[in-house]
Amino acid sequence: MSSSAAALLAAASPGGGGLADINLGLTIWTIVLFVLFAIVLGKFGWTPLLKMIEEREAGIRGAVDNAQKANTEAQALLAQHKEMMREAGREREDIIKRALKDAEQLKADLSARARTESDQMVQRARDQIEREKDQAILELRTQVADLAMQAASKIVASSLTPEAQRKLVDDFIKTMPREQ
Repeated sequence: MSSSAAALLAAASPGGGGLADINLGLTIWTIVLFVLFAIVLGKFGWTPLLKMIEEREAGIRGAVDNAQKANTEAQALLAQHKEMMREAGREREDIIKRALKDAEQLKADLSARARTESDQMVQRARDQIEREKDQAILELRTQVADLAMQAASKIVASSLTPEAQRKLVDDFIKTMPREQ
């Protein structure tokens, strides 16, 4: 390499060339160095660099795929959440409707029960009034019979026997009107 260095020095020394002069030795050495640099760079620089770029690209592609997958899953979860919300709304409406229906049924049942109990109370009161009326009429008849017997006994005390008087009073009571 020392001869090549000398050739480079000789080519670089001022001597007479202009800008348009081509130095053949310098050109050859430049091409050789360029080829060597390209080979070394290709072997040790480009291959690892391209490998790193491909790995980086694969990582980015994987991240994009994962992001798209996550987005798809998020959209599915959102749709599922919306459906669950709609279902919960429907269930809430059904529960409210059932509660209102149950309340109306309970109201109707309580009203019917109150009417039935009221009717029963009125009927019991009527029955009791009827019994008391019958009892009062019976007592009144008994008193009337006793008074009639006393009056009749005073009027016909000497001519009728007590059994005949009793029969006469019973006949009189039977002829009386039963209800008023």
